[in-house]
Amino acid sequence: MVSSATRSIRCAPLGLCDAKSPLPSRLGLISQLAASASMHAAQRYNGRAMRVRITFSKTGPAKYSGHLDLHKTWERILRRAGLPLAYSHGFHPQPKIHLAAALPLGFTSECELVDVWLTESVNVEESVVELKRAASPGIGITEVREVAESLPPMQTLVRSADYVATVSGEVVGLDQRVADLISAESLPRERRGKKYDLRPLIESLALEGQVLRMRLAAREAATGRPEEVLDALGLAERQTAVHRARLFIDNGR
Repeated sequence: MVSSATRSIRCAPLGLCDAKSPLPSRLGLISQLAASASMHAAQRYNGRAMRVRITFSKTGPAKYSGHLDLHKTWERILRRAGLPLAYSHGFHPQPKIHLAAALPLGFTSECELVDVWLTESVNVEESVVELKRAASPGIGITEVREVAESLPPMQTLVRSADYVATVSGEVVGLDQRVADLISAESLPRERRGKKYDLRPLIESLALEGQVLRMRLAAREAATGRPEEVLDALGLAERQTAVHRARLFIDNGR
């Protein structure tokens, strides 16, 4: 039973639901409201913005999270930590979170980077404590520091990456395969239907016992993938455990 004291609730007379109003007029009003909301959001964001760079490790169950899943994971971590996330503008605002070079599924890392924009300044030391408390399994917080908000997107700053691939079991002639690969002038490969030369993307490669150490280019338009190097050496991914040990970035200039 509905109480007689219940009050009726009506929309504010904006004209959006008025079928008598011309459609262009209603669409124009929607655009004005959206622009106004974006303007106010921008004012709130531009007032006391802060950009922080988080260094983290990715091991255990987290190594099976893809790039998009990792983005969502970080959104949850930051919310649990109570940090004031800044959002993009438009009809579908998204948290301003920029991850560095994507890491293939199944690989571990100790040097992942993510840039996060906040709507206001926070105490970095306190944030480290909160982030560690809020981190998902397999995500380890190594460092949090403020960086200049004017720096280019993180993805454009990465230049190369160091990988360590531990080979399980003895592989006959692996040292010679490594030597042949290094001395090769080109290594024609095909990825997703596109042909490319892997050799210029290998900056260094060395075999130390059962451990392969490689430094690969990690630029936006030229990225060397460790699994491609392993395949070129005749190694199956199941024969190795790959770990990203370091990311090299420029100074953002």
